[in-house]
Amino acid sequence: GYALGEAAKENLVAMCDVDDARAANAFKKFPNVPRFKDFRTMLDKLGKDIDAVSISTPDHTHFAAAMAAMERGKHVFVQKPLAHNIWQVRTLRKAARHYKVITQMGNQGHTFTGMRRIKEWVDAGVVGDVREVITWTNRPNPPWFVPPSSFPPVTGSAPTTLDWDLWQGPVQNRDYSADYVPVKWRGWWDYGCGALGDIGCHTFDAPFLVLDLGSPTKVEIERKDPPGKGFIPMGSVVTYHFPARGKKPPVTLKWYEKGYEVPKPMRWQKDKDLPSGGGMYMEGTKETLYHAGMRPNSPMITPGKRFMEIKSDLVKIPKLPAVGNGPIEEWYRAIKGDGP
Repeated sequence: GYALGEAAKENLVAMCDVDDARAANAFKKFPNVPRFKDFRTMLDKLGKDIDAVSISTPDHTHFAAAMAAMERGKHVFVQKPLAHNIWQVRTLRKAARHYKVITQMGNQGHTFTGMRRIKEWVDAGVVGDVREVITWTNRPNPPWFVPPSSFPPVTGSAPTTLDWDLWQGPVQNRDYSADYVPVKWRGWWDYGCGALGDIGCHTFDAPFLVLDLGSPTKVEIERKDPPGKGFIPMGSVVTYHFPARGKKPPVTLKWYEKGYEVPKPMRWQKDKDLPSGGGMYMEGTKETLYHAGMRPNSPMITPGKRFMEIKSDLVKIPKLPAVGNGPIEEWYRAIKGDGP
């Protein structure tokens, strides 16, 4: 995947995966790279040769792996979401400062050109004051979020290629089920963070960055009943209320999951549907800024006719410098002293 491809551009010292079958292609591609099932063993045996660790495991093991690496003075990249609960997130932040290591989370869209365009337009006053942000996703959906046919799920013997004990990591031991591994774990609170933890960090990224939202003072939740014990609700609407920040007005940010009707922007082509896959828009006093999808690949002012009218003015706004081709490359540059 992405993380392994980026690692291969540097000196790949070791690989670690609890499932030989899932890692087979990677192992085959790099036959001479030492391989491990337990990251603790890897760090103990090859720690002197390791400068940085890239972590792309299920959510519930992010914290343990990242802390083990940072305690040994290793720079750390962790896929999103950063951890499994807020205490873990805050502790990882403290650890990064304490151990003086360079860290990065896998929020790819933050490095995209589209993210810079959004900040440029908002900072230049194109959008005006923003009081409302709407975000949405088509998740929870298959293959990641699939309730089992019964609760508790049917259990059995784990595949011989999988070390089930290591996969569970810090979570209380339970019998193996194909309704957990390899891809359905996101729907279980013990292992994943639901649709919001999966996609929210991408879709919230632009408004949090350009509006300086900080922490909300109030959060309201409407959700469907979970299908069973320990499983996420298969749909929710979450409303965040943010206070004024300096001269910036209060903001209400709403998150819509699959199964809920998403309101269209005030400035929108009437016969056009919102993209079902997800997106974000900010309602400003001057313009509505919008992007389709979970990440800000191609932001625009909506409706499209208005975007074309002002496009020649938008391209004149001073550009922020690009940071690279993605979060891992940015992380490498920072480690080497070449970037932020």
